[in-house]
Amino acid sequence: MSATTESRVLDWLAGRQGEMLALLEAMVNTDGGSYDKAGVDAVGGQVRAFFESRGIPVETIPGARFGDCLRATLDAEGDAGAEGNARRNVLLMGHRDTVFPKGEPERRPFRVENGIATGPGVADMKAGLVMNMFVMAAFHAVGGAPGPIVGLFTGDEEIGSPEGRPVIEAEARRARVVFNSEPGRANGGVVTGRKGGVFMAVEIEGRAAHSGGNFEQGISAIGELAAKVTAVHALTDLARGITLNVGLVSGGQSVNTVAPHAAMQIDLRYVEPADRDEVMGRIHEIVSRSFVPGTRAAMTIRGEFLPLTQTPAAARVFEMYRDAASESGLSVTGDFSGGCADSGFTAAMGAPTLCAVGPVGGKAHSPEEYLEVSSMVPRAQALARAILRLERAGL
Repeated sequence: MSATTESRVLDWLAGRQGEMLALLEAMVNTDGGSYDKAGVDAVGGQVRAFFESRGIPVETIPGARFGDCLRATLDAEGDAGAEGNARRNVLLMGHRDTVFPKGEPERRPFRVENGIATGPGVADMKAGLVMNMFVMAAFHAVGGAPGPIVGLFTGDEEIGSPEGRPVIEAEARRARVVFNSEPGRANGGVVTGRKGGVFMAVEIEGRAAHSGGNFEQGISAIGELAAKVTAVHALTDLARGITLNVGLVSGGQSVNTVAPHAAMQIDLRYVEPADRDEVMGRIHEIVSRSFVPGTRAAMTIRGEFLPLTQTPAAARVFEMYRDAASESGLSVTGDFSGGCADSGFTAAMGAPTLCAVGPVGGKAHSPEEYLEVSSMVPRAQALARAILRLERAGL
């Protein structure tokens, strides 16, 4: 890799902030909650149009219920003669779905004020998608990619990637390195470790009875739910990084009826892979036990993320990225996050993975979500530098 190649790629990116913002505005103003397949696929149409207009091949991997996966590919010049790791893909990854309800872009559309961009999904993670697209476009325009580059744009990360996960895992098996462009931390850091997560739903059955006329014939599903909530929360072990949260509850028929049904949803977060099976076993015991005699309960797993753990190869990716970012004027730390992401799936497949390399933002999943506009080009340049320096880092 010559200094001329690097400088040409960086110079190409340097003048693209306006174009990046225009594309980001179109994406943010397009509805795309995880359960809105049409909306997520509409954002996918914007991704496809960007690549097709530049002659970069892009294919669709259809999703049955959720947003399709899009896979853009950029072959390196002379790739047919490449050897060893240089033949493996550099994977740039991101998701198009958001957590927001239908109509959210109309209620608070994309806006830039005093260098801060706001709008649903502006940081998590449409800015990261835009960055990945422009980095690929830069290498397409200038040349010099040190190997094939794949851009993967999934559609269901916010609900645990039920359809995207096998696609992600297949890509990870072919990956030389993975950069997941979730938003950079508010301090400018990237993420080198994440918790795993399991999201569960529990349905409880009791027996209805009039709460005054024949109370003793009722079996309260809400009473059972209350006991299960207490037992589940007691599994939290902060010293080990294990947290249990019952975030949603429902139940009952009327105030004067012993509740015949109830439901709750559980969020488990953990650090060590071995902790997952231990805690899940204890949750299953709680679900199967009847604290209120006569009740029955069943549990289903709605979604799951694997933890992102740093391997020696992933540590080299971080060190290389940190050095590359410093030349863009960025001071980057490697942070741990309790949040989950698709990067856990790629790491579990053995691919050296670095997460949160996207533009800097914060307050994701809230109306106050924001993006630092000035970070878009430098973070894109840092990623491009890192890609060009893989061989130097022994990757």
